[in-house]
Amino acid sequence: MKFPTDFYFGGATAAFQTEGAVKEGNKGEVLWEPFLKKQGRFDPEPACDFYHRYPEDLKLSGDFGLNSIRISIAWTRIFPTGSGQPEQAGVDYYHNMFAECRKNGIEPFVTLHHFDTPEALHQTGDWLNEENITKFVDYAKFCFQEFSEINYWITINEPTSMAVQQYTTGTFPPGEKYNFHKTFQAEHNLNLAHARVVNEFRKLQISGQIGVVHALQTVYPFDSTKKGDMHAAKLQDVLDNRLFLDGTLGGEYSQETLSLMNEILAANDQAKISITDSEMVELKQASDQLDFVGVNYYFSKYMKEYHGISETIHNGTGKKGSSISRLQGIGESGVPDGIEMTDWDWPINPQGLYDQLERIHTNYPKVQDIYITENGLGLKEEKPAENEILDDSKRIDYIKIHLQEVLRAIENGINVKGYFVWSLQDMFSWTNGYSKRYGLFFVDFDTQKRYPKKSAYWFKELTETKELSKTK
Repeated sequence: MKFPTDFYFGGATAAFQTEGAVKEGNKGEVLWEPFLKKQGRFDPEPACDFYHRYPEDLKLSGDFGLNSIRISIAWTRIFPTGSGQPEQAGVDYYHNMFAECRKNGIEPFVTLHHFDTPEALHQTGDWLNEENITKFVDYAKFCFQEFSEINYWITINEPTSMAVQQYTTGTFPPGEKYNFHKTFQAEHNLNLAHARVVNEFRKLQISGQIGVVHALQTVYPFDSTKKGDMHAAKLQDVLDNRLFLDGTLGGEYSQETLSLMNEILAANDQAKISITDSEMVELKQASDQLDFVGVNYYFSKYMKEYHGISETIHNGTGKKGSSISRLQGIGESGVPDGIEMTDWDWPINPQGLYDQLERIHTNYPKVQDIYITENGLGLKEEKPAENEILDDSKRIDYIKIHLQEVLRAIENGINVKGYFVWSLQDMFSWTNGYSKRYGLFFVDFDTQKRYPKKSAYWFKELTETKELSKTK
């Protein structure tokens, strides 16, 4: 089984996690900066200094056989407070960086929002404030018209991660917990923001393609013979996946989706969310005009019936077995015997990737193309000795078993067009700082020197042969 000749093999990045230079070029503050400062755990400056070192990273990409990159525009480099007059330094920076992509034979897939709302807008309610949705649309329209060299646009990265971690688990700013009303309202509003951007893209007759990227965690019952576990899996799926898939890919929320969402709200004595008929018209219009969906997949979840109060502990240190997830009105996460776990308590299950691809293909047939926009393995790694290559065989094995599922999907008629490994280089992590490394290229954060890992050489071999069986 070979990958198609026009298949995209890329590395994935995000502006705030790579660029550093958080004040350079009159860049505005994003919601993470005061949040991280208050925590006192991590400093996002200088990350891996992509702002200054992108020529080196893009050359490495080309040298190692990558033909694409996922990259995001920092909203506050263009509009420091989220709106107003564009900042020319930011505009020039992205034009120059996109030109460097072309110089190295790299196709940029550009994300408009990757977890980095301007702090000025976060303070006014973030995605819960409809005025901020309007400002996001205005920013998107500016980018579409200004950066005409871009062929692939992504509206929003992982809206589920934003909404759930902002208001349910509390790991993203503002750090609220168990507010399911705000979580689901933010999820719907993110669907609406995405839809309005897609509809404007079409109205402006922009050339190129537009899509959205979802983090999909395939949810299974812990024990498929137990009705309670099966129902808990459905409830968790609505929170993590289904509201977004229905809203962005289907253009309507099924009655079962709405019923499950309202069951969660009722179980927590929280009010129903606001959804208007006119908003649903916008979602439908956008779903009819969407070119592709990106799937970010790392792990699956296994749900048990649970009737207690909510309790979550996030593993942000890599201490295996330290995480807890029990949500009132939903269920409790567990892991069946025999499933390998990462140090961050993520169950490794490549079948879950195939199941999500098949689900999209079967349940949301409007979608033409699918990309794996993130997939990879975070590891604790030390700088290799001089003239040695860091042996990250675990990462190679992880990527390989997931790519086998991508090939199986393609063979079964599912139109997967590309695979982007998270991440291109080691970078800053939102909740782990610099301890969790995903990159094909090791970054010494003291010197910012790059070292290709064994996985980079393996990936180069894959891009040349297009065959997993030919890689070693």
